[in-house]
Amino acid sequence: MMFRKIPLAWLQLSREKSRLVVAIAGIAFADILMFMQLGFRDALFDSSTRLHRSLTGDIVLISPRSQALISMQSFSRRRLYQTLAVPEVQSVSPLYLAIGTWKNPVDKSDRSILVLGIDPTQSALNLPEVQGNLDKIKRSDMALFDRDARPEFGPIPQLFQEGQRVKTELGGRRIEVMGLFSLGASFGADGSLITSDLTFLSVFKRRNIHEVDVGLIYLKPGANVEAVIAQIQSRLPPDVLVLSHQGFVEREQNYWKTRTAIGFVFTLGTVMGFMVGIAIVYQILYTDVASHLAEYATLKAMGYADWYFVGVVLQEAVILAILGYIPALAIAKFLLYTLTRNATRLPIAMTPERAVLVLVLTLIMCAISGAVALRKLRDADPADIF
Repeated sequence: MMFRKIPLAWLQLSREKSRLVVAIAGIAFADILMFMQLGFRDALFDSSTRLHRSLTGDIVLISPRSQALISMQSFSRRRLYQTLAVPEVQSVSPLYLAIGTWKNPVDKSDRSILVLGIDPTQSALNLPEVQGNLDKIKRSDMALFDRDARPEFGPIPQLFQEGQRVKTELGGRRIEVMGLFSLGASFGADGSLITSDLTFLSVFKRRNIHEVDVGLIYLKPGANVEAVIAQIQSRLPPDVLVLSHQGFVEREQNYWKTRTAIGFVFTLGTVMGFMVGIAIVYQILYTDVASHLAEYATLKAMGYADWYFVGVVLQEAVILAILGYIPALAIAKFLLYTLTRNATRLPIAMTPERAVLVLVLTLIMCAISGAVALRKLRDADPADIF
């Protein structure tokens, strides 16, 4: 019954074309702000765990003092090999991590890069390009470069694909790029490099081969991960933390969500966009109701009930929400996300979940504004106006 034959809500909104355009622009601005803040937040979580998700181990050992990938603490490699005493464990592999100084081979500028030292006889990363190039990094001072790293590291992918030998310095040591892989930048590192464990230790001379940053444990087929974790925990002292692969990913996400200001800032930005949208829609609807009080009073005198006017205002709120949401979705998806992705190399893209979430938030935002603006309808008293 809310939708009468005469589309009163649309007629009132479209009567003032300039006001309608301003309202749509305001709602679109609020939606774009929410799209960008949610996009940045999800890009933060996705980029910070891409390396974690690429690891091939079933179980991960780390130091309890390690908070995130950018601040890993070492533990004794002996702990990793002690897990081989568990019958369900098939093999183990150490992983070394450090931030090194990369010299751009073109302009000779220095930039920090995440360096991963792996055992080249085992594939620690579930990346086809890494698995296919393990033999190339068995030789000393050879490395694989992240093609999705920021361009400040130099045109490494272009030089390599042109057949040129790419030689530069890592931590003051000569090194040559023997292949490419795709991982991408994150909020903690602008790019990454993969070397053998021996090359890693040659670059970072203060590091000890017996001190590893991440231990990967591979289980025999059919083994129960949680049961094996319990066995390992009972055998090892508390100087190591035993996690499932997914638990390792979630631990990194929780760090960025709860222990850094970045996650809070992006969430607060989303809330601010929501509040801005409420204020904008409220002003539009309040002004519209105020300018049509005489008409509402006439309809009341003709016998229309209050619920009818509530329906009209809420219809206006829904119409504004949809009209503002559509251009915001298009601008965020095809323009702003693309610009951000190309400029930062962060994995920001529109997802169905985020599109639906912002649509729901927009409808709620406009419904709240409409409910607040309804208070003005109390002034539509025929006795007072006539």
